[in-house]
Amino acid sequence: MSRCCDHSHEPVAGGGQPVGHEHHAAPQLHSDEALGGAFTTRIHIEQMDCPTEERLIRDALGRLPGVAGLQFNLLQRVLTVSHDEGALAQVVPAIRALGFTPRVEDEGAARQTVAAPAKKPWWPLALAGVLATASELVHFMALGPDWLVAVLALAAIGLCGLTTYKKGWIALKNRNLNINALMSIAVTGAVLIGQWPEAAMVMVLFTLAELIEARSLQRARNAIASLMDLAPPRATRRQADGSWQEVDVQAVAVGDVLRVRPGERIGLDGEVIAGASTVDQAPITGESLPLDKGVGDTLFAGTINQAGSLEYRVTAAARDTTLARIIHAVEEAQGSRAPTQRFVDRFSRIYTPAVFAFALAVAVLPPLLIGGAWLDWVYRALVLLVVACPCALVISTPVTIVSGLAAAARKGILIKGGVYLESGRHLALLALDKTGTLTHGKPVQTDCLSLGDGDAQQFALWAASLAARSDHPVSQALARTLKGQALAEVEAFEALPGRGTRGRIDGRLLHLGNHRLVEDLGLCSPALEQRLEALERQGKSVVLLCDEQRALMLFAVADTLRQTSREAVQQLHALGVRTCMLSGDNAHTVAAIAEQVGIDEARGDLLPADKLAWVEASQARGRVVGMVGDGINDAPALARAQIGFAMGAAGTDTAIETADVALMDDDLRKIPAFVGLSRQTHAILVQNIVLALGIKAIFLALTLIGEATMWMAVFADMGVSLLVVFNGLRLLRK
Repeated sequence: MSRCCDHSHEPVAGGGQPVGHEHHAAPQLHSDEALGGAFTTRIHIEQMDCPTEERLIRDALGRLPGVAGLQFNLLQRVLTVSHDEGALAQVVPAIRALGFTPRVEDEGAARQTVAAPAKKPWWPLALAGVLATASELVHFMALGPDWLVAVLALAAIGLCGLTTYKKGWIALKNRNLNINALMSIAVTGAVLIGQWPEAAMVMVLFTLAELIEARSLQRARNAIASLMDLAPPRATRRQADGSWQEVDVQAVAVGDVLRVRPGERIGLDGEVIAGASTVDQAPITGESLPLDKGVGDTLFAGTINQAGSLEYRVTAAARDTTLARIIHAVEEAQGSRAPTQRFVDRFSRIYTPAVFAFALAVAVLPPLLIGGAWLDWVYRALVLLVVACPCALVISTPVTIVSGLAAAARKGILIKGGVYLESGRHLALLALDKTGTLTHGKPVQTDCLSLGDGDAQQFALWAASLAARSDHPVSQALARTLKGQALAEVEAFEALPGRGTRGRIDGRLLHLGNHRLVEDLGLCSPALEQRLEALERQGKSVVLLCDEQRALMLFAVADTLRQTSREAVQQLHALGVRTCMLSGDNAHTVAAIAEQVGIDEARGDLLPADKLAWVEASQARGRVVGMVGDGINDAPALARAQIGFAMGAAGTDTAIETADVALMDDDLRKIPAFVGLSRQTHAILVQNIVLALGIKAIFLALTLIGEATMWMAVFADMGVSLLVVFNGLRLLRK
């Protein structure tokens, strides 16, 4: 994503045969264009890491029949082409015709770490610098004839500028005024008007600037590559005869048993079947403290086993691990165009040809209209061409956005695109689910009260039998009270969203649910209301077992607050974000929890549709609304909110794929951290754009009054490009 970074590296080996791969739908495809077509192919292009190359390739491939969409990931140097069958046979030669060497990636192969491009020998550039300096000295100090100055300058240009000329010629053939074309025209013009030393120095400085910038941008690539390097390439697998053998993780299948020793990284996701240890999950979830792991606990690829030896059964193949999904999501996010980046891209497409036309006018009009010296005004026009380079402006946004995405991923915050990273700063109202978000989501039964005649133990068994069929945390709390006992068989079981469950046991229709369900059944009474209210005011959730005639038994369940919930809400308030709890639990319980946490507003007895309606009503008042939930039960509200946050997404396919921002652990404090990162990112974007445009405006004025030289313009352009790159990379240090 660089300006005209050093694209003259020798391409990696490859080329490959044009192969179409069936499109495996990703959770989201971020692109300037919707990707359609029957096939999707990833093509690695080593020389493609700058908008200069993207524009050339987009223009060339956009005219080909059968190409339905293009998605550029410049940081990974990957082009994803959506195409019809057979169209790839035209795509690959078209890319080669632009001077690139495409390598079609195998869809089934594991993603490889992005390596730094092969280094070119340094001595040609160094020698070119010496020759350009010698040409300048010979000319300035009159140490030799003019032909010597010209020979030294041409030798310097030949040593470091042939690649620029080649790419400039290709760009001009494709009617593209990119930086290579501008520099080729500027240097050639300087040679034609006899400015030999300056032409040589401009080419040397330009090549040096690209080299420095390419090295700087590699840091942003390394931030993403470091995620890929978390998982070890090999793991120790138990063989059929009981022996252990080290194998490639790509060869491990789901169900295989692996062993991990103390100090080793865990190779694949799995479930512990033997041993106990502590595991550092910071690389995946951002948690600062290691977690105890024992039989039945989940392990994630890329985490670090610290204390004891563990044996675990693999639950996901190498390409399907939580780490692999994180990497895929980050790669998809890189392909996204944030709002500022889209604006800059559109602006630069107009800016470059406009300045080129202006430079042409500067070269021609003053000599014709006011009798100016041709050589003087042509020289000023050539300086303007160097100043016209929009690269500092173009790279200011993608480097900053990618740095922000990588910094967030390191903290266990998975942002699904630059658009969400930018829009997070506008967050004004955050809606939070209660169970599993503000609370641990593992409530325990606190009260059990029979409401009439009958066998209380029988009622409790019936309630546990119905509860065991539900995955709701409150139901699970009831089911755990009879863990290990034989449950009754439930027939015609049915979940009642927002209310509870029902089913037949021994031919008897039973309901197990909340206060709302009892009212819907018409089984509520003043005495029962009084009991329910007393328990609900204590912050407890009440569940009742009912038959068709009456309420049989009352159960009270209490959840515990997460230690970080109150601190997270305080941090959100400090950032000016209002909070609201939306819960299907009763209003009294919701109010009690909200008071403990310090939430601004609390609403209980809500169905999923009610939560959605609240989000829509808040948005109608012009607010930017975020919603925090588990990514499943709150799906309608999560989807409708401008930013949907999924809690505890580690290991959860649905949460990672559906949320806009996935919090890899259950720490709500990551949301204010996300808002703060969004505001820092926006501040750096503004700084970079002001720097890029401000310095260009200054040099534009200096050029018009004849005070700027070509090598000064190159120094300024190189300087501001490096400034915006380093400024964007500051986010990686946060």
